Amino acid sequence: MRGPGMSGPDGSEQFVKTHDFVRPRPYAIAGLLAAAFALTGCGQPASQASAPPPPPVTVAQPVKRTVTDWDEFTGRFEAVEEVQVRPRVGGFVNSVEFQDGAIVHQGDLLYVIDPRPFEAVAEQADGQLSDARAKVELAKRELDRGLNLVQTSAVSEQVVDQRRQALQAAHAAEVQAAGALKAAKLNIEFTHVTAPLTGRVSRHLVSPGNLVQGSDTGTSTLLTSIVALDPIYVYFDMDEATFIKYSKLWFEGKRPSSRDTANPVQVTLAGETKPSHEGTINFLDNRLDVSTGTLRSRAVIKNTDLSILPGQFGRVRLIGSAPYEALLIPDVAVATDQSRKIVFVVKPDDTVEARPVVLGPIDDGLRVIREGLKADDRIIVNGIQRARVGAKVTPSPAPAPAGGKPGDKS
Repeated sequence: MRGPGMSGPDGSEQFVKTHDFVRPRPYAIAGLLAAAFALTGCGQPASQASAPPPPPVTVAQPVKRTVTDWDEFTGRFEAVEEVQVRPRVGGFVNSVEFQDGAIVHQGDLLYVIDPRPFEAVAEQADGQLSDARAKVELAKRELDRGLNLVQTSAVSEQVVDQRRQALQAAHAAEVQAAGALKAAKLNIEFTHVTAPLTGRVSRHLVSPGNLVQGSDTGTSTLLTSIVALDPIYVYFDMDEATFIKYSKLWFEGKRPSSRDTANPVQVTLAGETKPSHEGTINFLDNRLDVSTGTLRSRAVIKNTDLSILPGQFGRVRLIGSAPYEALLIPDVAVATDQSRKIVFVVKPDDTVEARPVVLGPIDDGLRVIREGLKADDRIIVNGIQRARVGAKVTPSPAPAPAGGKPGDKS
């Protein structure tokens, strides 16, 4: 581009070269001005446009009620009674009389072992008993004759003593034969293996036609096993810190000791969100495990629906404090700020404040707040992502949470 014109020595117009630039045309300037007036509305400046309203949030006051703390432990279920079924006599298995995995009752027939060898022994013992009884009768008659003859000196006193001794020996042989017959009958009874308790039976480990060994010393063949299901034990390990806490509460009279009182427990099974079974503590070990620093504990649980099997895991809740007054809020209202927990409180002028709090356990779906809140505080429970500390919000009350009305004592 050229600069403004200048007259040269010869009177002609001269041009001076300046920096290149583009001069806006008049109609372009008019278009930009029209757009600016349109955006600001009727020719008003942009700085005078109305600000957006404060974001809406839902607020609620804490619920005040009496609560009790519960401590949770991981436990494993075990049967109250468990029996390994073994035969007391040996022989060939004739039949299996139960269905694998079924519920059996005490006295139900499980196995039948061939009884014929034992029946033969019983018949032999019965014959020996009859022979012994006959010898007893003969010895009695001979003694009676000897007593009569000794009065006339037909026989000596020595003969009478011998006959008296023969009668005693005959009685002893009779008792021995009677015992042998009783043992033979017991062996016949033992060929019918029955359930020693009521519970759920495992699978049969020996099929018909197999030879099993019988013994009273634990070396006999394992046939199956039975576990009792109702009630059922749950074992769990209590850490040392919790044990010390319970001891202090007991000394202060705020919590009964589980050694003296059947403190209640609640059990939540895998996949459940709330406890489904109840029971009581019935055992605490006499020492802490030196390798883990825990105390083995046991509770007995009702299992009327037989839904729990030995070997399952469960979450055990044990009463951990005396009843006390507490403030509770929905757990969704709690946020995390680095290493601390906070809640957003709406002040009287509708501005937001971040309040640090100390959390307690969950009670009936609400979070216990130990420190940091008052009963009349307005807590943001919905719309936390729209709240900014120090900025105003448009609060609206939330429905009363489950478990009581805000600020009420229940």
